[in-house]
Amino acid sequence: MSLSIRNQIPGTVTAVAPGEVMATVKVRLDGGQELTAAITLEAVRDLGLAEGSAVRAMVKSTEVALATGRLAGVSIRNQLPGTVSEVATGGAMATVKVDVDGGQHLTAAITKDAVTELGLTAGSPVVALVKATEVALATA
Repeated sequence: MSLSIRNQIPGTVTAVAPGEVMATVKVRLDGGQELTAAITLEAVRDLGLAEGSAVRAMVKSTEVALATGRLAGVSIRNQLPGTVSEVATGGAMATVKVDVDGGQHLTAAITKDAVTELGLTAGSPVVALVKATEVALATA
């Protein structure tokens, strides 16, 4: 199956913390970074997720925000440091490709104004921010 989701990163489940309806799933990405996904318990059961499960973490590029450094005091669980490898701008929007530390790659779709205000160019250090609720998991 092909998907339009650009950000598909392989990893391994390191922990599953179930709640009443939702669970948080910790994933160690193949590059060594840790990512948290908040998914339904039904999805955990349907996918058969447990510690050691091979998964693919998926995030739409529109759900990736960028910062010029790590942020404190925010609820966003996933802060992945990296370096901008490419910026493509249009009339209003831009895509920013980020080489995440550990060898993974993410694409962020952000406004052209944000690219300008943050001074993003190839080689810029950034932190990719993704809410746990915006991470989908698929079995590998």
